[in-house]
Amino acid sequence: MIETKDKLFGIVDLNARFELTKFKPVRAVLKSRWMPLLPILINLFMFVIILLAAFTGGLSAGNYNFGIMIVWILWWVLLMMMLVPGFSRAWCMVCPFPIFSDWAQRTRLFDVKPGKLGGLGLKWPKKLSNMWVMNIAFLVTTFFSGFMTVLPIATFILLGIIIIGAFVIGLIFEKRTFCLYLCPVSGFQGLYSQFATVEVRRKDWEICKNHNPKTCYVGNEKGYGCPWNRTPFDFQKNTYCGMCLECLKTCPYDNMAINLRPPGVDLLVDTKREPRGLDEAWKAFIMLGIAIVFYLAFQGPWGFFKDMVRGVTLPGYLGYIAFHTVFNLLIIPGVFFVFAYLSKRLSGNTEVPLKSVFTNFAYTLIPMGLGVWMGFSVGILLPNGSYILRVLSDPFAWGWNLFGTAQIPWTPVLTGIMGYIQGAILIVFFAFAVGYGWLLAKQIYADVKQAKRGFIPILTFLTLITLVFLWLFVG
Repeated sequence: MIETKDKLFGIVDLNARFELTKFKPVRAVLKSRWMPLLPILINLFMFVIILLAAFTGGLSAGNYNFGIMIVWILWWVLLMMMLVPGFSRAWCMVCPFPIFSDWAQRTRLFDVKPGKLGGLGLKWPKKLSNMWVMNIAFLVTTFFSGFMTVLPIATFILLGIIIIGAFVIGLIFEKRTFCLYLCPVSGFQGLYSQFATVEVRRKDWEICKNHNPKTCYVGNEKGYGCPWNRTPFDFQKNTYCGMCLECLKTCPYDNMAINLRPPGVDLLVDTKREPRGLDEAWKAFIMLGIAIVFYLAFQGPWGFFKDMVRGVTLPGYLGYIAFHTVFNLLIIPGVFFVFAYLSKRLSGNTEVPLKSVFTNFAYTLIPMGLGVWMGFSVGILLPNGSYILRVLSDPFAWGWNLFGTAQIPWTPVLTGIMGYIQGAILIVFFAFAVGYGWLLAKQIYADVKQAKRGFIPILTFLTLITLVFLWLFVG
């Protein structure tokens, strides 16, 4: 943890931590080999049903399909509104997709196999050890959003690609390489987990410094070395920590902890080992741009654009892909670059590189983007949440009524005030973006007067983005 004298909004102590694992029952559960294996197996069972429902649903209506409703309403909303902001990469902890590659490497699921893992164990190329591949993978995935959210078979194909990809990559490359650098879901979780209120960290540096070998990294009879190739004894950001809990199991001194903390503290971390980078900056741009496009496509009133996204005509669909790509990869970053340039000019600082100003201030879009996605998720859940009750009772559309909810009619909830709920969420996260933006300004520009002047264009950009989404959400 990097100590800082700065306080968020002048009142929130960013060094404050509350250790959840200091309670013996909590630590005992997390150190058990059943955790997270048991929730992984439960999720595996759920996804088997999801895959079967999506496959048997074929080209039928998506709003009556268990696979689509659970994945794109329940799971997505939980991920964006609770799991990532509240519990960091907790979904990665319980995700069932890597279980097959884990089994192939370890030849077992429960107990610990000593020695070298199976598979070829190749190292992922160093130049690609970042978010760039995930950025492109996620963007390409969204090209098909108009099909995946309405055609069960499209969701089946997407999930199948991810599951097979995780397995094949696990046979070729070491540990959780797929999760680290390829999984399209992993990228935005890693980015937004920097804002999360939970972290896995070491407690006492002196204990780690004097302990050899570093069992949290290499493993022992209690557990495996970090599957995410992190060094748990010294990392300071959530970005690439999959919360697999192996470090808690392998530390003989109980020196690893799970802490509650103020949201967003990772945004201030910029070290040689964990630097801020253009890959994460572009991830923030892409996520913000996709949110705008998705609102227009799924919650906006423009029918012609909806037709483009759903591929009603081939020229329209190709136009959507072209616009979507250019908007996210070039226009959003280009507009932000102008404001970063104005920041440097207005600050009067001639020594700070423009690239540094651009990259560092891009991290203000992490809380901003997360707030936008939470607002968008509200727009998914409130109008469509009642469909979940129907499909739970009849997951394969075979006329079942397992829980007596199959005949519940479509019932939108609170849609009359939905825009105001979305707007309120947006304003809260705008405040966080501004608060951290000011702290980042003081990191970028050592002189406080320069920081004040340099922050004005960034504050303007954040305000304009907020006004755009308030207009979209509230009207």
